[in-house]
Amino acid sequence: MPADAPDGIPVPTPVPAPLPAAGLGRRVARPGTGPSLLAPGAAHDPYRLYRVLREEYPLSYDAPLGAWLLSRHADVATALTDPRFTGFPHDGAPRGGPAPRGLCHGSRLCLPRPQDIARAAATAPRHLTERVERTAYVLARRIAGRQQADLVQEFCRWLPVGAGAYPDPGGLPHSAATAPCARQTGLRATALASFLANLLDAPDLLAALRVEPALAHRAWTESLRRDPPVQVVLRRTVAEVRVSGGTLPAGAPVACLIGAAGRDPERYASPDLFDPFRRDQGTSTAGPESCPAVPLGRLEAEQGLGALLDAMPRLRWADGFRPAGTGLITRGPRTLLVRPG
Repeated sequence: MPADAPDGIPVPTPVPAPLPAAGLGRRVARPGTGPSLLAPGAAHDPYRLYRVLREEYPLSYDAPLGAWLLSRHADVATALTDPRFTGFPHDGAPRGGPAPRGLCHGSRLCLPRPQDIARAAATAPRHLTERVERTAYVLARRIAGRQQADLVQEFCRWLPVGAGAYPDPGGLPHSAATAPCARQTGLRATALASFLANLLDAPDLLAALRVEPALAHRAWTESLRRDPPVQVVLRRTVAEVRVSGGTLPAGAPVACLIGAAGRDPERYASPDLFDPFRRDQGTSTAGPESCPAVPLGRLEAEQGLGALLDAMPRLRWADGFRPAGTGLITRGPRTLLVRPG
């Protein structure tokens, strides 16, 4: 699994507070210095911190982190897509994208090509689906007869590894044998663990998925919104950019709080609720469809869930267990104790 420590964060330097942006704050905003992501206890429950930042400090300089913080959905979306932002700490990511987020690390190989755009909406090739399905089936059957199992250690970690251990599957927007996003399985394992945790917390939804497996697609998208595996993405401005609460100077390091944006009540109704049927679901935050890790992660989630439900029709939490996410830069549960039968 990926490290939780914020590696590569620059040494903080003093930065003056930005000028307020008149008329942009939907709430009373205080530009300047708000709470830090590196404050004690922030990683334990970052969503409480995100709420304070969204409501009171939509643009804040985090001195310990050495970057400006953006927490509102509209501002984060701008930072991830606007050509006035680029990669950080250097111009490794092309202007305009793809920004590393979700399951995509922002490789240049993930830039969409004309043939990828036409292929993006297509389903995964049959032979790749069969490989993932077979791996999920074997893993599920290994733990089906146990009294108790940890799905993170015995399923989520190994499904992406096993599915990626085959020769080049082909048929994806870029070869999974050469794309770094597909080779790095930790984020897909973390996203899969959060996906299963959300479903096991909703027994009625899990029962519905047994009858209608197609609902897994919406559940996967909703889980990526509510509990994204990547919580913070670093960007840098190449020009002044006006956002909620003020104006970012040119050349400024910016931390895009993906976890905060996904739970912005101005964008999503009841944002803390896991609801695959929500009307305002929007697009997935996993990354561009031209990144091979995006359809691969979705395939692993759908096939993995199907294999688990087939092997363990009474799958449920172990007695007294409650899942808990951990991590600051990347976040997800490290343990999922279940009763298979």
